[in-house]
Amino acid sequence: MTGKLFVVATPIGNLKDITFRAIETLKAVGLIACEDTRHTKKLLSHYGINTPTTSYFEYNKIQKGEYLLKLLKEGKDIGLVSDSGTPGISDPGFNIIRLAIENGISVTVIPGPSAIVAGLVLSGMPTDSFVFEGFLSPKPGRRRNELKALCQEKRTIVIYESPHRLLKTLKDILDMMGDRDIAICREVTKVFEEALRMKTSEALEHFTKNEPRGEFIIVIKGAE
Repeated sequence: MTGKLFVVATPIGNLKDITFRAIETLKAVGLIACEDTRHTKKLLSHYGINTPTTSYFEYNKIQKGEYLLKLLKEGKDIGLVSDSGTPGISDPGFNIIRLAIENGISVTVIPGPSAIVAGLVLSGMPTDSFVFEGFLSPKPGRRRNELKALCQEKRTIVIYESPHRLLKTLKDILDMMGDRDIAICREVTKVFEEALRMKTSEALEHFTKNEPRGEFIIVIKGAE
């Protein structure tokens, strides 16, 4: 009998944002695959979870994916977590989920926190229809083309961005999409949670004066 892959959502900041079911699952599985074992062990230690962990991240996903698949075929239940939020969203978790499905392994999800949903709700933008673009390309030309392709998108647009690229991305949004209403969320669920709702030009000015810190969720108003 094969094992099961449990896709477990974990907190995006506040350690209290985890479900009872997630804790029970992480205690019950035989192994936890995580992006950064050191990061995940802080969460596991907080909740007294002693399950062994193994790294599974972007640069070992092929080799480690085959190893995890072998364990699943041998009957071991495995929990999959990302550094924060729901695995499979803009992280290598998608690959092992896909690999398990293709090999007839049972996959189930333990739902919970998601930065996309948190940022979208905080933005105050329309939520009835939206598009998630993840991280835009780090290459300037490609990033600008991606934004150009979104110019006529009427749905609310959600993207992720890192602090060291935020200013470049805001400048590209302004150049390619015009001075849109946007919301920029950071440190969501943490003590210094911040949600700035302003024009793109105002956001660019703000973060030129104030050094960007933390991971960002940018929500852009759709085209009129």
